[in-house]
This record gives sequence, C-alpha cells and structure tokens, in this order.
Amino acid sequence: MRTEDVLAAIATGMWRWDNASGTVALDGEAARLLGLPPEPATLPEAAARSRFHPVDWNEINAIVNLAVAEGTLAEARLRIVDEDGRVLRTVRSRSKPVFHEDRDGHRDYRLIGTIQEIAEPQPGTTAAHTTVTGDWRRSREAFLLDAGRALAEARSTSEVLRVAASLSMPGFNPDGLAVFGVAGDRLSIIGHHGHLPGDDVPFSDMRLDTDYPAAEVVRTGRAIYLPTPEEYRRRFPATWPLAQRFGRESWAFLPLIVAGRTMGAWMAAFKHPVTFSPDERSVLTTVARMLAQALQRAVVADSERELTTGLQRSMMPSLGGPVPGMTVAARYVPTGGGLQVGGDWYDMIPLPSGRFALVIGDVQGHDVRAAGLMGQLRIAVRAYASEGHRPDAVLSRASRFLAGLHAGAEGAAEPCDDAAGPRFATCLYVECDPQTGVLEVARAGHPDPVVRMTDGTVLMRPTAGGLPLGIVPDTDYPTTRFALEPGETMMLCTDGLIETGGHDLDTGWARLRAVLEDGAYAAEDLEKLADALVSAVHGPSSHHTTGPLADRREDDIAVLLLCREGAGRGPGEPVAHPKRPARRTMLTVAQAEPERIAGARRQIRELLHDWADPEQVDAAELMVSEMVTNVLLHTDGDAMLLAEAVGELGRRRLRVEVADGSDELPHMRHPNEMSSSGRGVLLMEMLADDWGVDPRGEGKSIWFALHERSEPQPD
Repeated sequence: MRTEDVLAAIATGMWRWDNASGTVALDGEAARLLGLPPEPATLPEAAARSRFHPVDWNEINAIVNLAVAEGTLAEARLRIVDEDGRVLRTVRSRSKPVFHEDRDGHRDYRLIGTIQEIAEPQPGTTAAHTTVTGDWRRSREAFLLDAGRALAEARSTSEVLRVAASLSMPGFNPDGLAVFGVAGDRLSIIGHHGHLPGDDVPFSDMRLDTDYPAAEVVRTGRAIYLPTPEEYRRRFPATWPLAQRFGRESWAFLPLIVAGRTMGAWMAAFKHPVTFSPDERSVLTTVARMLAQALQRAVVADSERELTTGLQRSMMPSLGGPVPGMTVAARYVPTGGGLQVGGDWYDMIPLPSGRFALVIGDVQGHDVRAAGLMGQLRIAVRAYASEGHRPDAVLSRASRFLAGLHAGAEGAAEPCDDAAGPRFATCLYVECDPQTGVLEVARAGHPDPVVRMTDGTVLMRPTAGGLPLGIVPDTDYPTTRFALEPGETMMLCTDGLIETGGHDLDTGWARLRAVLEDGAYAAEDLEKLADALVSAVHGPSSHHTTGPLADRREDDIAVLLLCREGAGRGPGEPVAHPKRPARRTMLTVAQAEPERIAGARRQIRELLHDWADPEQVDAAELMVSEMVTNVLLHTDGDAMLLAEAVGELGRRRLRVEVADGSDELPHMRHPNEMSSSGRGVLLMEMLADDWGVDPRGEGKSIWFALHERSEPQPD
C-alpha cells in the first residue's frame, strides 16, 4: 500500500511550500481539503493563501516565521474558506522548514508537511479547546499588552528585572527566571527570580564555550527548548548536574537580541512539564524581544545617569572644611530632563587673606554646552579669586574670560555649533570675613542675597550690580559691603529656586519667604533648612502652589546658605537674652542709581512686616523716600540708609538715619500749594515721633524715630 493511499484514508494530505519560488505543491487529498479538485496541483502562493481564513493566516504566518528562526516544527489550526468567504472545514497543519541554497549561494527554505481535517465539536458536547483559538488567545494578547506596557515604563535595569520576575504568563507560568548578560567572552547572571541567595554562584562567571544552554543560545542566537529533564541531560550532560538540584521539569532559553546583536539570554524554568507548543513558544519569544528592548533602554538610561552623576560630582565642588564661627550648606537640583546637568553652579573658595569667598552662578541654557561653559567659568573664577583679587576685579576678569571664549569660538576654523549664539552668565560673588561677619558683594545680573535676621525677619538685601558676565568684555562691578550679625543667615540662590513651578520673581519670593520665616527650621541646622527650601519648589506641596506661568520651562536650582553662629535663631548654640534682638538694615543709594529708592522703600516695609500700626509703616516709607530723594537732588554724594528696630513686640522703637557728605543743613520751608518741593521737613514734623539732624566731620545725618502703637491714632 502506498503512503499516499494511507494518508488519504485518514483524510491527511501533503504539501510543499517553496518560499523562494512562491509556489505551493499539493497532493490530491491536500487539494481537496483546500476546496480544490482532488488531484495534485501546484498553485501560486497568493492562490493558496486565499483559501485560508485571514485571521488564521496571520496566525500561521507568525508561527512559520518562528519555526524558521528556531528550526522547529510549525503547527497550527486553520479554517478553510471558499470564494465567498464561507468556512468549509477546519484543518490542522504540521510542517518543518528545510533549508537549501540556490546557485547564487542564497539560503532559503521549503515548508514540507501535512494537512489534516479535524472534526468540530457538535453543539451540546464537550471538547477540549486547542491553544490556538478561543479564550487562551485573548488571554495571551491581554498578557502581552500588559507585559509590553510594564516593560516600556521600566527606567532602570533593576526595574526591568523586577517586571520580568512579576510576569504571569497565561497557562504556563514559570517559577524560575534568570537573565544572562554577555561581557566579552564571559556569560554571567545579571538578575534572577525564584532562586535562593547564592544559587547563582555557579553561573555568575561562565565562558561562552561552556556546554550550557544559555551559552549556546548566545553563540547561535537561536532559542533552546527542553521539555523534559531527559532532553536536558541528553543535550547538555556536562551542566545537567547544575540544573538538576532545582527540581525543574522544563526549561526555555531564549536569546535577547537588539538590532541584530545578541546581548544575552533569558531562561524560564517550570516545575510542571511544558510541551512548548508553537503558541507557547510564540509568547516566550515575544516576551524575550520586549525584554531585550527594555534592557537595552535601561542600560542606556543607567549609563546616562552614571555619566550625569559623574559630571555633576566633577563640576559641583565640596564645601571644604569647617569655617570657625560660620556654617555653610548647599544644594544643587537639575531640571529632571535630558542630561540632568545644566549651567548652575556654586563654589566655596579659600582666599590668601584668610577669608573665604562664596560664589553662585547660572550659565544660560540647560544643555551640554551650558554645562561645559559652567565648568570653565567656575575654574576661571576660582583661579582669579585664589590670586587675591577683590570681588569686583574677579567678576570683571570672569566677564572678559567668558567673552573671550565666544570670540575664540567665532574665529575658530570650525564654527560654533551653538545655534543660540554667545552665552552669558549671571553670578554673585561674596567675600566673607569669618571674624567680623563683614561681607563684600559683587553682583553680575544675579538675584540679590537674602538675609534672615536673628528674630526671624527675612529681607532681600539690595546690592549694587552690573551686566551679566560675557556680554561686554570690560564691565565694572560695584561692591556692596554689609555685616552679617551673629545668628543671622544669608541665602544665595539661582533664579530656578524662585521661579520653578511657574512663578515669577514676586510670587516665587513670597513662597520662599514663608519657608525662611518658618520657626520650625530656624533653630535647626542649615541642612534641614536647605532641604525645606528645595522641597518647597519640588516637593508634594509645590503642585498645589503653582504660579501664574505654569507652562514655563523648569530651571536648574542652586542654593547656598551661610550662617554666622551666635545668639539668636540661627544654627549654633542658642543663648538666652532678656531682650528681643535688634532688627537692622543698611543700604546705599548712589547718585547714578536713583531707581534704587524703590528698593529702599521696600526694605523699610519688609523690616516692619509685623509692625502693629500699618499707618506708621506707610509714614516711615514716605519719610524714607523723601529723605533719600533730597540727598540725591541737593547733594553731589550718595545716600546711606541705616534703619534699626529695637524693643519687644508692640513697644518697639524704629530709628531711621540717612547720611550724606554735604554740610548744608535742612531748614523749615513754607511752600505754597503749587510748589514741587520743600515739604520734607514738614512731613517729618507731622509724621515722626522724633527727628533731628546730626552734623558729622564730613557731612551730616538726618534721622527720625517712630514708637510702635498697637492701634492707629485718630485723625
């Protein structure tokens, strides 16, 4: 009896699918099962494909590709349809790819196999569903969607391994997983699940030529399925004792391939027997591909984080050793996107005079070029300061240095790749004397320093300043000098701390002021205060306090805190005092800067932020404005403002003094209603509790005093 007759008797046909020529050869029974005349035929691929249900064709196409890649059997369940799309019958196909080379040396394959009709279960009867259709297929698709989403969201290698360990595959869930990585000619485990600590030691460093399934998978790039322990023992007798002690029944080893390169292997081990049907292999292969992509992304992300961390550590200096009588704290927070490093920086520089300098700055931009310029500029500022130059000279030289970098880039053989053109930088340089607390400040377009006084009052200290660095090579930077009293704390920050969260300078400053004035941080060390400031703009509460410019791009943050230890609410040993500490501020308004009169008014209002009578605050602000304006109008020198509030709350005394270099004393005038001046003395006579003029050796000082009232006086 011929083989063809035996196959026909059991309704089984034979076919040969030639991938190179695109033809399908059928015997008589196979032709009949496909709805054709029952005689041998050779059809074009498109004609044979038209006999299968479209959904099932997609299924068999994936299974065939998997079998070709792995050199295994392709088995599938298919529905045969007629020209009108009606289902004629259901068949099962089993075929194996056979590879060959043509005359030109091109490698291709033929699928040789059988096709057999299967009976559908009648209504009301029970029959086992195959694993190709039905609920299992829907469960598989749902599983793959969830697995793909979870792996796509993993941001590090540890997260990818954790997701891989938590995958629950439909119908054949493995109880042991391992991911192998390749480094040179060595294979090692980079993560595992379902094993005890120490179980990975024999596999932690293995040569690629070892007779082990994972090593062979990496060498060949083809999956290995071991459905039984006997199969494992037969194929890999040398390493079978290593796997035997785990008590598993089936194993699957799949390559992790990205862009044609095998980067490792993935093992799934089962305590129950698994036959590894085409659909089960398809699921495992799909998971392996997603796992490889996720691991590749995680490796790149880990490398970027390591690079960023190293770059930050190399560019962000340590604050050095302790300074007697002073405490310093600092924070740097990148924007959270891209390279995680930007143009903000800070530094603490020991000076030849025994003093030290605090520097904070911000180079324009949030990219690698900004980070590179920041590193160069920080080194230049440190070099100039270490030579002993004064604060104004340090910033002048730094501005010339940054402008020279741009000029060098423009004259170079290769043009500068910065599409935004030359960069500028803001900077604040403070020279500190730890013995006296005297600070000399030079500012280049940077936000002013902020001082928290011993009683918790917070003032933004106006300082003279010049253009940002790098705009004009030769720029003068005037110096402002003031003293940090014992117990007071000074904050230097970049604009990112103020404006993060969509805030402008006003709303952002109000948010930070509330944190600085909070008594919960006043008696603690500067580290907790620094954390509180960063948390105010990046912590959970920041999402409820967004500013009016919420669509603004976030900026890097750098913050420096300096406290002069001593009595009060700063860090250091608190000392009990019977009286409330004095609250004072000092400000110089130059002839060339009349716009700073507004800063003087703001200083007085902030100094009296908790004054009981708001009308007295308005009066003090008006008198200060009048006194400073008179100095600028009627003298040739600058006006120096000194304000001090002493006493207990509700019974304080405010004394404001404005000094100038003119010997001419003010006198009472009687202006008419059309006069534009001459009312300064009249205002102090009406609004101040006391006032006077004190001649000095060179110049004079005009002062007034107010005694705090708990209630406004009647008109």
